[in-house]
Amino acid sequence: MVASRRITIREVLRAEDPAGGKAHDLISRTFRKTELVGRREWRRTLEEREAGFETDVRWHLVVAERAGRVIGVATGAYLADINTGVIGYLAVARRARGLGVGPKLRARLRGLFRRDARQVRREPLQAVVGEVRRGNPWLRTLIRRDGVLPLDFGYVQPRLRPGSRSVPLVLYYESLDRARHRLPTALIRNLLYITWQRIYRIPRPLSNPAFRRMLAELGERPSIGKIRLQDLPALRNGNSH
Repeated sequence: MVASRRITIREVLRAEDPAGGKAHDLISRTFRKTELVGRREWRRTLEEREAGFETDVRWHLVVAERAGRVIGVATGAYLADINTGVIGYLAVARRARGLGVGPKLRARLRGLFRRDARQVRREPLQAVVGEVRRGNPWLRTLIRRDGVLPLDFGYVQPRLRPGSRSVPLVLYYESLDRARHRLPTALIRNLLYITWQRIYRIPRPLSNPAFRRMLAELGERPSIGKIRLQDLPALRNGNSH
């Protein structure tokens, strides 16, 4: 447990923990409805974990609390198949921004991914990936970082509820085992398939038109590099996933 300025960072492990609902409320205030996973899905995942069902996908919900209030939240899942951690949501309440809450949440989530890799694969974590909106200032920070590749192709997040649409985002890949300036298309295809199937619970990604469009674009390129700053829209306020 980490505390700083009376801020506590911890993982939510029980479905009955009230911090889980408060965290989902914060996510709902931060992200568009089309990008939201339902509260019931979070609860179901926690219940499965409490019941002792271990799979090769380990989902984590981390919260930052101050004076009994949830002021930050980060979610993510470790995928043992590809030894990669996938960051889901990251949000900080407006009143808590500038206190270093976001970096602390990211650090705790990365620590959990590293622990999962040691326990499940018996080897170091290979990579961390995530999604971010094109208009988010955080994307510009990622582009400037060595070792982080915000990938230059038409990535979309699958629709998360009936009646919604797939959401165009930027997929970024941070390699932890060695520096990479481009990624082989085959690696990205495999990452997309496993992420859609195991995290978003799309049973047959190849039957999804949005997924097939991504594959069609990737099929024309042997490798994918980093998106360029000049290809981004003008800055606007936002939160990263």
